[in-house]
Amino acid sequence: MSEEKSLTTGQWLVLAAAFLGWMFDGVEMGLFPLVARPALQDLMGVTDDALVGQWNGYLIAAFMLGAAGGGLVFGWLGDKIGRVRGMALSIFVYSIFTGICYFATAPWQLFIFRFIAALGMGGQWALAVALVMECWPDRFRPLLAGVIGAAANVGFLLISVVGMFFAVTTDTWRIMMLAGAAPALLALLVIFFVPESERWKASVDHRRTTPMREIFKSPLLGKTLLAIAVCAVPLIATWAAVSGFLPLWADQLAGKENPHAKAQVQFMLSIGAIIGCLFGSMLGHRLGRRPAYFLLCVLSFGLCFYLFRMFDVDRPFDDYFVQFMIISGLAGIVTAAFYGWAPLYLPELFPTRVRATGQGLSFNFGRIFAAGGAITTGSLMAAFGGSYPSACATITLVYVVGMVVIWFGPETKGKPLPE
Repeated sequence: MSEEKSLTTGQWLVLAAAFLGWMFDGVEMGLFPLVARPALQDLMGVTDDALVGQWNGYLIAAFMLGAAGGGLVFGWLGDKIGRVRGMALSIFVYSIFTGICYFATAPWQLFIFRFIAALGMGGQWALAVALVMECWPDRFRPLLAGVIGAAANVGFLLISVVGMFFAVTTDTWRIMMLAGAAPALLALLVIFFVPESERWKASVDHRRTTPMREIFKSPLLGKTLLAIAVCAVPLIATWAAVSGFLPLWADQLAGKENPHAKAQVQFMLSIGAIIGCLFGSMLGHRLGRRPAYFLLCVLSFGLCFYLFRMFDVDRPFDDYFVQFMIISGLAGIVTAAFYGWAPLYLPELFPTRVRATGQGLSFNFGRIFAAGGAITTGSLMAAFGGSYPSACATITLVYVVGMVVIWFGPETKGKPLPE
């Protein structure tokens, strides 16, 4: 694409659609950390956090497995029928099936509905990133990576603000799920107003595409496996510890006296994550993709160690509430910075004709490992007698793996998107 100084209306529409689609994806993802504990207590008629934590692990696993499948299915659709139509379909799926959770009467129904909704959520990331990176000039890539990465966390922030003013309890959690169907309207706007990627259209005009076959054979196989590994590390830590379980731990610590605590923690995580996504993309741009990833692993490991090991849970939560919130916000910055780094790095690994499939599968396949991590956290919860910090501190050791594996990948700083 030429490097025009002026940007077109179509490019702005592309960015707006991608940002909103991924932002509402974040709203849907952020719903469950708020509703999971009261919903499970309501559906099972229990208050035992060991059992709730175990089922929360299953629900996170349903999300991760569904998102992994959605990244593959919708990424493939994006390479076959176009980025725009694929995006619209993914938005429709995640909206409708989040809303259907309103009607659940048992935890296994939440599991199924969450899985199907996650198919659409997993597809949205791959398609939004591919569409924006292909439609905007290359010089904007570092900034756009941070903006798109931050979009989901803006959604997290919005739903956490709602939770701060609307007490999510065993009596009110269903209302939150019903509201999750609203973004379906966005799908219609995307179909009618957002232009398709010219790079994609030129790519499929020139040759018959077989994206699934290409990403799993030379010369792309090594890049595919590397991308899966570097995405799996932060996804495991995020969903099996930080975002997935930290609000539940805060809810346990605060007790019934402060039903807003989980939303307040999620608010701090979201603020930190928005900053972190911009920080991660710019760090990758300045330092290089590999050094930035390594540094983020080191910082994330250190902050998570402090968060899950240094608070005295025998004291009243009010005694250390402010410090807990500050550290949660800092953890949000460094652990979410990977999601600003990934939209910068992954598109640089795959050519246009297979980009949505390659980055969609890579990012979301990592969620399969994160699903295993969430189930492991749930099991560790039972083993540690319902202790969220002991289970989560064990899971965040995965950052050590990231410190090693990144050095096996190529450095792509300063290189154009491969055609």
